[in-house]
Amino acid sequence: MEVHKVLTEEEIDALLIERHGPENHRKMKHAHAAVAGLGGLGSNIAVMLARAGIGSLHLVDFDKVEGSNLNRQVYKMKHLGMDKTEALAGEIREINPYIKMTVDKVKVTSQNAAEIFRGDRLVCEAFDVAENKAMLVNTLLAELPETILVAGTGMAGYGSSNLIQTHKRMRRLYICGDGVSDIAGGISLMAPRVTLCAAHQANMAVRLILGESEA
Repeated sequence: MEVHKVLTEEEIDALLIERHGPENHRKMKHAHAAVAGLGGLGSNIAVMLARAGIGSLHLVDFDKVEGSNLNRQVYKMKHLGMDKTEALAGEIREINPYIKMTVDKVKVTSQNAAEIFRGDRLVCEAFDVAENKAMLVNTLLAELPETILVAGTGMAGYGSSNLIQTHKRMRRLYICGDGVSDIAGGISLMAPRVTLCAAHQANMAVRLILGESEA
């Protein structure tokens, strides 16, 4: 019978301190971030933040895992039909079961966005549709004056990795991606480029947590 070892919280802390140093680990462990949308961007962002040692995550999505998600999202066949919030929380618990997680299975609109994210000072925007991205960014910037957003736009296809960049657009808004590529004319969302953009967003979130403000 296969036995799976579960590390204690103290053991995980010691490993992360060895990797990141005590001060950076302290900042990460006391940090909180929200991920809005748990698809190709959001599921990868959340996993990267979990591996970096973040202490608390707020996961928001209304959708279920479908077969078409498996080409670029962190989910597996065993997750098909599950709520993305439940499936992703389960994956994160296998990485670090001591991360505090709150989940909201809800469709975010301009009417409820501010209330959903009111307790989140750092929000990673990871929606699929451009109009929804703009709605979330505009609503939170207008209604939550202390919230910082890290958004993604332009990661479709298999263009050069070097075109994926992070830019600081204003004091509370960072944009990651190439800013132009979209699904059209046979250009689809593929794991490498989507994950590159997700990594930019996760890294910017880590930089903000550790006290850096420049892209």
